[in-house]
Amino acid sequence: MLLADFDFDLPEDRIALRPAAPRDAARMLVVRPGQPLVDAHARDLPAWLRPGDVLVLNDTRVIPARLKGRRRREGSDIAVEATLHRRLAQDRWSAFARPGKKLAVGDRVSFGESADRACLLGALDATVAEKGEGGEIVLAFDLSGPDLDNAIAAAGEMPLPPYIAARRPEDERDRADYQTVYAREDGSVAAPTAGLHFTDDLFARLAEAGVSTHRVTLHVGAGTFLPVKTQDVAEHRMHPEYGEVSTATAEALNAVRAAGGRIVCVGTTSLRLLESATGEDGIIRPFADETSIFITPGYRFRAADVLMTNFHLPKSTLFMLVSAFAGLETMRAAYAHAIAGGYRCYSYGDASLLFRAA
Repeated sequence: MLLADFDFDLPEDRIALRPAAPRDAARMLVVRPGQPLVDAHARDLPAWLRPGDVLVLNDTRVIPARLKGRRRREGSDIAVEATLHRRLAQDRWSAFARPGKKLAVGDRVSFGESADRACLLGALDATVAEKGEGGEIVLAFDLSGPDLDNAIAAAGEMPLPPYIAARRPEDERDRADYQTVYAREDGSVAAPTAGLHFTDDLFARLAEAGVSTHRVTLHVGAGTFLPVKTQDVAEHRMHPEYGEVSTATAEALNAVRAAGGRIVCVGTTSLRLLESATGEDGIIRPFADETSIFITPGYRFRAADVLMTNFHLPKSTLFMLVSAFAGLETMRAAYAHAIAGGYRCYSYGDASLLFRAA
């Protein structure tokens, strides 16, 4: 398939710059195979599920992964911004850097410093250990383990998606807004945004409706924001992301399916991880590894029956995934309906509830 097959027009004023308040007041478009679209709200989710269904939540926690600092060589001093996206070791992160072309292996970068060399937030120094393509580098920090985590938490900013960051700066509200209420495992540099619509009240009503919840962890990388640059979709390669499905969770989800319940993935990250952990026989197995699964139309789903997700960018891998799940023409019609109806899009936007086409 061609990249142009996944293009559509989306007005800039549909990009949400703040989330709905309360969270479950966000709108939710219900998309079912062969049935009319239904306008609902996230708080209505229990009405669309059945007793015995299970929600699968990605409990990753977003870290303040955008770092600003200075690279100094003799006679040269430039500002550097690095967005961490994949931890490689206790002291090493892969990152996207700007300006990447002006960095070289061996360069020293001091994060948390101002242009006048005044230390703002404490020492967070690193060496450029490797340099790849497209501004990707490997940073070897002087600190390691929890000490490094604490320094990043102090010096970093929440890594808002480019389409938000280009229109307003990150602020203190984003530290809470860009985090699910059930986040607990540090490691993501992008939020699993479908989960932003959940509140404690909504979870209580889901439990009353007989819908259970289980957690998995997929640490979302900044690669999720990278555009697809190949015209032939099959030539695109995803950045790997680390995920875990515990033995207890795998057994519980298999039991739900055996009893006739449906697996409802909250977000494309939960879905991608479960599909990576599920064999051709449909059995979900424990998983602790990286995945670079790329789901496009024609993919045969093994685990997910229902998907709750936000509205995604044109020509993005996420729009390709939802088109594979519910059907390309169905999703084109759903997005046209949402855009015409004033739905808010992307990370802080409204939701859709998709029932699998086949």
